[in-house]
Order: sequence, then structure tokens, then C-alpha cells
Amino acid sequence: MNQPLAYIHPGAKIARNVVVEPFTTIHNNVIIGSGTWIGSNVTIMEGARIGKNCRIFPGAVISAIPQDLKFEGEDSLTVIGNDVTIRECVTINRGTNASGKTVIGNNCLVMATAHIAHDCVLGDSAIIVNGVALAGHVIIGQNAIIGGLSAIHQFIHIGDHAMVSGGSLVRKDVPPYTKAAKEPLSYVGINSIGLRRRGFGKEKIREIQDIYRILYQKNYNNSQALGIIEAEMEATTERDEIILFIKKSQRGIMKGYSTS
Repeated sequence: MNQPLAYIHPGAKIARNVVVEPFTTIHNNVIIGSGTWIGSNVTIMEGARIGKNCRIFPGAVISAIPQDLKFEGEDSLTVIGNDVTIRECVTINRGTNASGKTVIGNNCLVMATAHIAHDCVLGDSAIIVNGVALAGHVIIGQNAIIGGLSAIHQFIHIGDHAMVSGGSLVRKDVPPYTKAAKEPLSYVGINSIGLRRRGFGKEKIREIQDIYRILYQKNYNNSQALGIIEAEMEATTERDEIILFIKKSQRGIMKGYSTS
């Protein structure tokens, strides 16, 4: 049901049961899936691909060109999955030649005033809290939670099931299953509450804790810790995910917390 006070470009492809509220503008080369609700005063620009059953609240701007001086007007996309909620005044920029798209996975929640820059990728069920700023090329893992007003440096990778405390400055990668807090950002334990909520059993949580004790609490450097983890810990999906994350980290991982 489209309101007569909304503007929809003839080149936009919108499923029949999408609701578009008054004073919203939808540009050319936009695709919106069935069951999605677009609130008032939303702007959806070229290259947006929005899935089914999403909710986009007033003031959001989706798929504006990147705030990147290297951008030269190339074709690129903003790809938003199904069942995504985007709250008031969120801005999501489309990709550049680097990857061609910015991607928001299924079931994500992006709270009010957050900014997601070009070429970012959010995994399924990630939560971005109010006022978070993601620079370009940031990867957020599945079920990760980024606390309000946090600032994420470009090319940062935050792993699956990680939790970053509010107001954090994230300059280093945050491994999966961990909690990150303090300044400078540091390891402060694993996200055990979140893991329990998502069905991880006691033994699996204990395994993850043991891995991070070796990495962060035994005074080994990363190479030594990884060698011990590979040699002494049974190969599991979670162990291998942690090892691969650390080995592939380009910016280096956050440090352990020290009271000194």
C-alpha cells in the first residue's frame, strides 16, 4: 500500500504488499521484498536491495553514496537481508569498487542514529546499538553486539558472538565469543551469557574459556599461544574458528586487560 504523498521512481521494483508511508522517497534501481514496512521521511537511494519483512523507521537514509574521496561514481549496492529492523536516522552507505556492496545480514537490528559505512558486512542477527559509527570495510560477525556510541576503525573484524561495551574505541580486531571493554580496548572474558542464550552448553563454554585463558592469561605471545592451543586442545569448530580468526587478523587482535 503506497501513500500518494510518497515518491517512488518508476524504475524501482517493490513487492505489492510493501507499505510505504508519506514523505518517503525511493529512487531508481531499488528492489524491496514483500512484507517490508518503510516509515515516513525515509530516503532509499540507488543500489538498495532490501529483503522481506524488514522495518525501516523515519529519517533513515539507505544506500547513499560512500563518504570516501576515492569513490568515482561506480555502480555498487547496499544489500539488506530479511527481517531486518533499521531504526530512526540510521545511515547506510553503499559499497565501492573494493567489494561492490555493503551487506546487512538477516535478522539484524540497527538502532537509532547508527552509521554503517561503505563495504561493511554485518552477519546475521548482529545488533548495532544507538550512535555506533562503523568506518569502511568493517566486518561484524553473526550474533555480535556493538554497544552504543562505539567507534569502529576501518578494516576492523569483530568475530561471531562477540560483545563490545558501549562507548568503545575499537582499533584492533575482537575475536569471536569474547567481551571487549576498557580503554584501550581489551579482553575482559568470554560472552558466556550470550552463548548460553544461544544454546551453547556448559562444556562448550568451558572449552572456549580454556582457549582464551591460554591466549590471554598465560603470558604467551600470540604465536606461542596458538601453538599450544593447536597442540593441546581438541580440534572443534569453535577452536578452529578462533585460531583462523587470529591468524587472518590484519590489524592484530585486542590485548588482554592489565591493571598495571
